Amino acid sequence: MSLAGKVVLVTGGARRIGRSIALALANEGAKVAIHYGGSEAEARQTADECGGAPVFQANLESVPDIRHMLDSVADHFGTLDGLVNNAARFTYFDPLEVEEADWDHIHSVNLKATFFCAQAAARIMLKNTGGHIVNISSLGGLRPWAHHAHYCASKAGVIMLTKSLAKAWAPQIAVNSVAPGVIPFDKSDARIERLIKATPARREGTGEEIAEAVLFFLKATRFTTGQIVAVDGGLSQL
Repeated sequence: MSLAGKVVLVTGGARRIGRSIALALANEGAKVAIHYGGSEAEARQTADECGGAPVFQANLESVPDIRHMLDSVADHFGTLDGLVNNAARFTYFDPLEVEEADWDHIHSVNLKATFFCAQAAARIMLKNTGGHIVNISSLGGLRPWAHHAHYCASKAGVIMLTKSLAKAWAPQIAVNSVAPGVIPFDKSDARIERLIKATPARREGTGEEIAEAVLFFLKATRFTTGQIVAVDGGLSQL
């Protein structure tokens, strides 16, 4: 399926993987909608590089904000064909040190917002001709990391949510997930270097490689649904 003229919202589209996805979509001729939380300047820069794409601000901890954002996207374009749930948070904690606020900080965006963005998108898509949803999960949802138990739980939740929603909304909506491996962008540390060294591909991944997988799902037939693709250089197979 061609993405030319298709309306696709990318959450967290201002920076990092989200930016790579937004740019890739624009290059395919899609009508990109870019969500941001606090990174307005970066969102507008990405939007300019996407040919003047509109930007939509929302606090993803707020379900009313999420629903208003999706309605605004549909009002602006007249429809919605795709959603990429990319926005996420990541923190490092010994599990013995995690407090309720730390848990909620991660899960309110990584899992709760992913569900309610998908729900709001599906309500629009089901009124029209259906669509595609791609959830960005993580290698951490497939493999346990000792000091990221709260994060791993949130991303494992995204993976099961993907499979459940694929069943709930078939055949009108395809729901799939891309699980990135090590994508460091502008920072590195000893842990990241260890993961890169352990990766069979012997290097880190790029945002463009994640975007390539996202585009595959957005362009695929809706017979491809409920699937999880790890783009991780083979690290999940160890």
